[in-house]
This record gives sequence, structure tokens and C-alpha cells, in this order.
Amino acid sequence: MTRAPGPHPLPVFLAVLQSACAGDSARLAATLAGLARYQQATRPAPAPLRAEVARVGGVALRGRLGPNPLVIVPSLINSPDVLDLPGRSLFAHFEATGLDPLLVDWGLQPEPLGLADLVRDRLTPLVQSLGQPVALMGYCLGGTLALALARQVDATRIALIATPRNFAGYDADARTGLARWWAGAEPLAQTMGQLPIDLLQPAFWSLDPDGLAAKYERLATADAATLADFVRLEDWANGGAPLSLAVARDLAALFGGNASAVGPILGSAPTIPILDAVALSDRIVPAAAALSPPGSAARLDIAGGHVGMVVGRQAPARLWPALSRFFART
Repeated sequence: MTRAPGPHPLPVFLAVLQSACAGDSARLAATLAGLARYQQATRPAPAPLRAEVARVGGVALRGRLGPNPLVIVPSLINSPDVLDLPGRSLFAHFEATGLDPLLVDWGLQPEPLGLADLVRDRLTPLVQSLGQPVALMGYCLGGTLALALARQVDATRIALIATPRNFAGYDADARTGLARWWAGAEPLAQTMGQLPIDLLQPAFWSLDPDGLAAKYERLATADAATLADFVRLEDWANGGAPLSLAVARDLAALFGGNASAVGPILGSAPTIPILDAVALSDRIVPAAAALSPPGSAARLDIAGGHVGMVVGRQAPARLWPALSRFFART
């Protein structure tokens, strides 16, 4: 049976919208109209997977092996597809500039590993199997993992995109909301042995409920091109493989300020060139959570949000050339 388009779980999402609209019936009606447009929109056929270059356990590298390998570590949350979207593919951009990108594919089912184990037992042997130095790039939580990976392999340089590293940079309200969410989700995750996306989504919604309502409100009157972009990205955001219970607990520890619970993940930054791209309108990874402070030589501030900075309409002009220039340096 085909699953209906998201968001899921829908009753929780509707409650978030209702709360964000705070009794404004006209605004709520507009957000619901936007939601209906999203749910009823035509979906394109999924793009075929890139060729598999290497695999360790359930984790694979996809792309092509060449003389200029760039290993791209996506977030564990949602699929890696957002970095290789047809028509707006950062992966294809790197290919066009002479790099040989290799995208980590976490698989459809999580292995019972925590964050440190994923770096040590999956990412490290995958990269070492290539037999040559590599450049690294990480998106969101993938950047956090890529920083740890860079200390284990022969990495030449690393770019971080919307990467959380300073977890104390999340404000008190966000931390409280995430702690409240985890207190409710943990018993269910424990019973299921993993954290499915439907349990995880309310945590993201809690970070910016007003922004969530606003984007659906705008969708009610958006043009067809905007609707198509929205559907592509929102389907990505509403999908994804489950997280292992170990990873979920590690994330709860990071956001709860217990960094010692995740072992070497937050060790010292690698001593290689770093580009730290920070989205100034990011609610999922606020600028204060980045590795590099404002004004740092490594930091690149980008006007945009968490996803838009990578694949929004302005991304090919604002972010992609800076990444190409960074990886072209020797």
C-alpha cells in the first residue's frame, strides 16, 4: 500500500498549525489550503541511484571513483537525495567542475550503531578502501560526523554545510522543547528498537512552528514552479529511513549537553583547511551552533535557510561556487 504524501503524523502536524495560527481563522484556512495543494500535487518519478563504489555493512558510497575524490557525508536524518536532485544537483555541479564526488548512502534500515561507531566501523573503512587521499564535505549532522572522520583518514580539506558542532548554541527554548519531545518519544523508540521519521518529525516542527505555518500559508497562492520545488523538498523532508536507537540516544545527549556520552564525535577539529558554510536563517542548525564563530576565516555566511542554502533557487550562485573554489585549492 502506497503511503499518502506527508506530513506524518498528520494529527500532530495539524495541531502544530492550529497552535501557530493562534486563533487566526483566516491564516489557518490559508495554511490548510497550502497543505491540500502539497498533498494533491503530482510527484515526479524517483531518480535512479548512482552506481555503488564501495560498501561496508549497510553503508555504501555511490558515484564514480576518479583521481579527485570528494566524499560527501549527508545527514543521517532524511535521505541523501537532497544533494543530488535532478535539475538542481550539487553532486552534478561538483562533477562538472572536475571533482569525483562520492555520496554516502546510509541505507534503508539503520544498523544498531551509535554516532562514534558509524564513524569508526563504517565511514572510516569505506574511505580507506579508496586507497587515496580524499576531500570531505558534510551536510547537517553529516558534517559533525565528517569532522570526526577527518581525524581518522587521509583527508586533504573539509567543507561543512549547516553543520551543528556547538550544541550549546541552541537557545534554552529549543533545548527544552527537544528534551520534552525526547521524553515522550523515547519509550516508543525503545519498544520499536529504532526511531522512525514519524516520531522524529515533531521535534523539527517544535523548533519553528510559526515558520512551518508560514511556508504552507505562502504555498496556498504560490505559482506552479514554486509548488514543484516545494513538493520536491518537502517530500524529502517528510521521508527518510529510521534512526537507530543508539543514534537517537546520542543526539539526545548532544542536545542535552552531555557530550561525554558520544565519545570522540566532538573531539578537536582536524588540522586541515575548513570551510564552514552557515545559513543565517537556519532554524534547524542556528548560526550560533556552528563550529566557527562570526568573523572566523573559515566561516562563510549564506543568506538562506537549512535546505534552501543547498538547493534553493539562489544556491547555485551563493554557495556552490564557493565550494568549488575551496575544493580547487591545493
